[in-house]
Amino acid sequence: MFRVTISGRFTGIDDAGRAAVRAAGGLAFTEAGTFTHDASVSAFTFRCQVPAGPGDGEDEAALGAMAALEAHGQPHEILRLAVTDLREIKIRRRR
Repeated sequence: MFRVTISGRFTGIDDAGRAAVRAAGGLAFTEAGTFTHDASVSAFTFRCQVPAGPGDGEDEAALGAMAALEAHGQPHEILRLAVTDLREIKIRRRR
């Protein structure tokens, strides 16, 4: 499983688009993705969870997250993208 965070800004978003972004708001990582945004809904952070296949890497996860962002249909510009591979996270257990 990958968690992808995309920071960006909307370009030419209208009132209906702002309402759609507000409706998809949240802090959770989901496969459809959730938005956090500034008060004017011009800058955003998009959080998306992408399933990982056996041979998938960060590039495939980034493409999957960008496809999920595109599915929301709002004009945007990507400023920064970060991918975390949850398969590589080690959990230390207290003894």
